[in-house]
Amino acid sequence: MAKTVLVVDDSLFMRELIRETLEDAGYVVVGEAENGEDAIEMTLELNPDIVTLDNVLPDINGTEVLKVYKEEGINPDVIMISGVGQDAVINEGLSLGAKDYLVKPFTPDQLLDALDAL
Repeated sequence: MAKTVLVVDDSLFMRELIRETLEDAGYVVVGEAENGEDAIEMTLELNPDIVTLDNVLPDINGTEVLKVYKEEGINPDVIMISGVGQDAVINEGLSLGAKDYLVKPFTPDQLLDALDAL
């Protein structure tokens, strides 16, 4: 059965790029969120297998979303995708449960490799 994915990014262009890459590879995109609050609500509602999570969102950071996931006991596989590539930020995301952290710009192959490793 195809894995379900929630795409979280404040950029419509990035959401479309990620969605197209995933759908072409056989994943089922069940939703798209443009901020952290929507990401949390949609994760609780849709229970996706995977979340691609931007770290820089208009309301809260992706790392804050990860903290809420932990508090709520929900644990989708999370791939963080962000233009912020400092080691401290990457390490924080990974320590909070993200399985991988891609720095923008990334290639579709990098995204698919990260998903294949889950």
